[in-house]
Amino acid sequence: MIRDAVWGMLPKNRLGRAIIKKLKVYRGPQHPHAAQQPEPIPEPINIA
Repeated sequence: MIRDAVWGMLPKNRLGRAIIKKLKVYRGPQHPHAAQQPEPIPEPINIA
């Protein structure tokens, strides 16, 4: 599902195919890039 959403935003040519090949999608919070110490993005504050 995520891959399809990203593909929909990419150009449908050679460059788009090259970019989608590099896309890595992992299931769950565990992934091989844990050493990079990713931080969750805080929820935006709605000011109305």
